Amino acid sequence: MPFIRTAVPKGSTSDFKKAIVDGIHQALVHAIGMPSDELFNLITEYEPDNFHYDRRFNGIARSDQLVLIEITMRRGRSDAMKKALYAAIAANLQAGAHVNTGDIFIFMHENDYSDWSVGHGQFAMAIVQQRGQDQTS
Repeated sequence: MPFIRTAVPKGSTSDFKKAIVDGIHQALVHAIGMPSDELFNLITEYEPDNFHYDRRFNGIARSDQLVLIEITMRRGRSDAMKKALYAAIAANLQAGAHVNTGDIFIFMHENDYSDWSVGHGQFAMAIVQQRGQDQTS
């Protein structure tokens, strides 16, 4: 199960945010075989004064519409799978959210099952993957 944190510019529309979430999720499903029900993406907006970056780092031209994607997931994907994932995310966000691919910044954290609790405070390694029921307050 990946956990995604995505930062977008302040004032981004709901449709834009949904297109970003959908594009990332579809890339995870198709590029690395993530199950389609494993969707956890926290969107935050950043103020221009709170995010400073070099617009020319590594020879890539960037605008003031940078989209930052932080992926945390279990260790075990090959470099080839990650390369395919990053390319799929960029293609999906360009097509679905009209983001310039130079404005997409992705980084990944990997860890093990022992680093997760995904509900009820239970150690994730002790939980068999299953589909739960929605709960209402």
